[in-house]
Amino acid sequence: MTDTTQQHADMNGLMAAADAIVTAFGRHDRDTYFAGFAPEATFLFYTLEEPLASRAAYQQQWQRWEEDDGFRVHACRSTDRLARIVGDTGIFVHRVETDLEMGGERLTSQERETIVFRRTDAGGWLAIHEHLSAG
Repeated sequence: MTDTTQQHADMNGLMAAADAIVTAFGRHDRDTYFAGFAPEATFLFYTLEEPLASRAAYQQQWQRWEEDDGFRVHACRSTDRLARIVGDTGIFVHRVETDLEMGGERLTSQERETIVFRRTDAGGWLAIHEHLSAG
């Protein structure tokens, strides 16, 4: 396989991993969504005062949102997508528009998101960090 062909395959794999996370989030498919993240992944959300230091911590937060706030994702759209691969690290940046429900109210949020991936031993991509900001 040529270097260019391998780079193209790597980029396709990275984008497929990012798409799987975004699609699962948009369906409120918790199991598939969280499967896209490594157990040691970290999360930084502008809506929370402190970062979440693991996938398990985020899963607990998600459950609290569901139980306390009636959190539910109804749809998610990804635009202005940019991806880069540097060695065994993939970086995916995009705008995300999410239709969700909180406290019985339907809302649409406009945010920017960066997801950092690491290449797995099998050659796939697994997210290790997510950063969400307003706007």
